[in-house]
Amino acid sequence: MLRHLRVTNFAILSDVEIELGAGMNVLTGETGAGKSLIVEAVNLLRGGRASADIPRAGAEEAVVEAVVEIPDDLRARVASVLEAGGLPPSVPRERPEDDEVFIRRVIQRGGRSRTYVNGALTTAARLAELGALLIDLSGQHQHQGLVDPVRHLEILDGYCALTPGATRAAKVDHEALVAAMAAAWRELRRLDEERAALGGDERQRAARMDYLRYQLEELDAAGFQPGEDAAIELERTRLASVDQLQHAARAACELLDGDDGGRSSARDQVAAAAREVERATRNDPGLAAIASQLSEIAGAIDDAAEQLRSYADRLEGDPERLAYLDDRLALVRRVIRKHARQPGDGLDHVLAVAAELRAELEALAERDERLAAIDATHRAAEAAAVAAASSLTQSRTKAARRLEKEVTGALAELGMASARLSVLVEPRALGPAGADRLEMMLASNKGEDARPLARIASGGELSRIMLALKLALRRADEVATYVFDEVDAGIGGATAQAVGSQIRAVASVHAGQPGRQVLCVTHLAQIAAFADHHFHVQKSEVNGRTETHVQKLGAAARKDELARMLGGQATTKARAHAAELLAEAARPATGKASSARPG
Repeated sequence: MLRHLRVTNFAILSDVEIELGAGMNVLTGETGAGKSLIVEAVNLLRGGRASADIPRAGAEEAVVEAVVEIPDDLRARVASVLEAGGLPPSVPRERPEDDEVFIRRVIQRGGRSRTYVNGALTTAARLAELGALLIDLSGQHQHQGLVDPVRHLEILDGYCALTPGATRAAKVDHEALVAAMAAAWRELRRLDEERAALGGDERQRAARMDYLRYQLEELDAAGFQPGEDAAIELERTRLASVDQLQHAARAACELLDGDDGGRSSARDQVAAAAREVERATRNDPGLAAIASQLSEIAGAIDDAAEQLRSYADRLEGDPERLAYLDDRLALVRRVIRKHARQPGDGLDHVLAVAAELRAELEALAERDERLAAIDATHRAAEAAAVAAASSLTQSRTKAARRLEKEVTGALAELGMASARLSVLVEPRALGPAGADRLEMMLASNKGEDARPLARIASGGELSRIMLALKLALRRADEVATYVFDEVDAGIGGATAQAVGSQIRAVASVHAGQPGRQVLCVTHLAQIAAFADHHFHVQKSEVNGRTETHVQKLGAAARKDELARMLGGQATTKARAHAAELLAEAARPATGKASSARPG
């Protein structure tokens, strides 16, 4: 539950701290005092989006901090979310069943924010996953979401496991059905995409195969080898330059080995140098190594000269070969221009394209066999999807009848004794959530036909339907704290008193399960009277600035606040009425689990 809340520099909330308690916590105060700002701050703790103009004038950032106590039955789920997000585990208190999580949101001017859980930086999306377990918020306008039939399927799926004495395993069974349906639908879509990739039109497939064969016939007929374009270029250049190459080789040979004209050659000069050094070694043996090197050089010159003579002798022109290479190179360039996918691609890229075309042709040739296999798999997947959808329909239909009964009973206690909720379950095309279309219908008065919630004009009726659903779903909701922000719109008198009783019932032990914490913002004394903890929110001017203050009320102050809410002033008559409301609220409801008395 939300144990401690601190809000700083958050609009007119300069520095507000609230120590909330178990059971039903109520915030009251004049309009504009800052009650809804506190709710907005709580919404940030559950991953809600931050407004860009939230930081208080003169401050660069607003901060919302909270200590959330984790009930025993939610510890495993919370630990799993923390572990999946790489976040530090919750902090054990004196009693191990009361672990705590520390949350901090920092909202900078301009709308950017930082999120911390147990001191570690994380994302708002990760906090939203954690917040779904910690806090459920029902705003004064949120009940309008009830008119959207798309939400009705989600609501019913959340309720499906709720049977008398339902166990966690029962809920897991329904969740498994939902997961199986989603998995079967994904498999159907995968098979459809695979089938479409093979081409569904036979004429298109035949045309594509003809095109691929034509492309491959040209490439296969050419018989290209990897790297052939570079090899052709090299050989062609050599053949086209045979005269220059012969002249260069013979000229180099003459320089190395001499010619008939008696000109001194490189070999003769090196040999002469070797002889001179050899003679010098008689006086200095240290020159022996140099003499040996010169002898080796002379030998190397002989080898080089011999290789150049052989090279020059082998070179000869081949006009036919040169013409062949010119034609081959022209073919290579033409094929590259035709099949290259981007500038700079060479013959190797074209050969890779040919391999892809050949693989596609083989796949298309095997299409009939592959299609038969896909169709067989598709039939099995479709049968599995239909079976999963049928099981979901059965589970939802049974749950719909239970939900109708429970919500209709709750509506009677909320002053709508003649109202009747019905859940319409109709078939629809198979989809990822099954084959059901759901819509909640309401007959507000006896003898009237049930109508879609979207056609109900009364905000008060919608508020009470939402509260009745919360009562029905509270055993399915894995959430520690419920927040109700002025869900009392459009009601008053005895109905308001019934609503207050039912809100407190949300925080009560029910069917052996632990109660949940409730934080409720209200303008009605009949609802505030049921609080276990009453907080008064007021604003005042401090040093020329408006600031909000929150005070927990004791018994006497609480009676005065209820009197103010009843009549505007705490008159003797209003105080007497407030005392009567408190006494009535403190009386345990007949046939229901008693809750803590307001203090």
